[in-house]
Amino acid sequence: MHSERCTSGSARGHAKLPVARSVRRACSTQPYLPMRRGFLFLVAVMDWHSRKILSWRLSNTMHADFCIEALQEAITRYGKPDTVNTDQGSQFTCTDFIDVLKTHEIAISMDGKGCWRDNVLIERFWKTIKYQEVYLKAYESTSDARANIRRFIDFYNSFRGHSSLQGRPPDTIYFINTGAAIAA
Repeated sequence: MHSERCTSGSARGHAKLPVARSVRRACSTQPYLPMRRGFLFLVAVMDWHSRKILSWRLSNTMHADFCIEALQEAITRYGKPDTVNTDQGSQFTCTDFIDVLKTHEIAISMDGKGCWRDNVLIERFWKTIKYQEVYLKAYESTSDARANIRRFIDFYNSFRGHSSLQGRPPDTIYFINTGAAIAA
């Protein structure tokens, strides 16, 4: 499978593509989440306009595999965005991740180094999930973390109102904008 090792910065020789303008945008970054013993990495793909989490994955390593799986699931379930915005972590600049974007003809926009504002919507989601879910619990295992995070993301997408969305949850905005039926 994919085996590139990831670090917090981009790896030497990995692609850094210019910012692109688009109609449909998705964004993604990868923070770490503390557990009772150790930590996990969480990646999520978010629809820029509605703030809907399209897909997500947990991993106990920083390899690019789980980031690629989350991206591929988002594309399969919801269609390809015009642009994906990420930070410059090597999991997003590695050849395997970039190849998925190129195959689907998706432009990539990368944050400037240390510029969290470039991807502010997903960064706000990380703050929300950390303070309203992760920091309130000390997960015992990966399966415990996965179950609780799944529950939180389902709530976040379907029920949690957002002031920037006139009090409506992301699912409502996403499905109004796409004209699709709300998924069960």
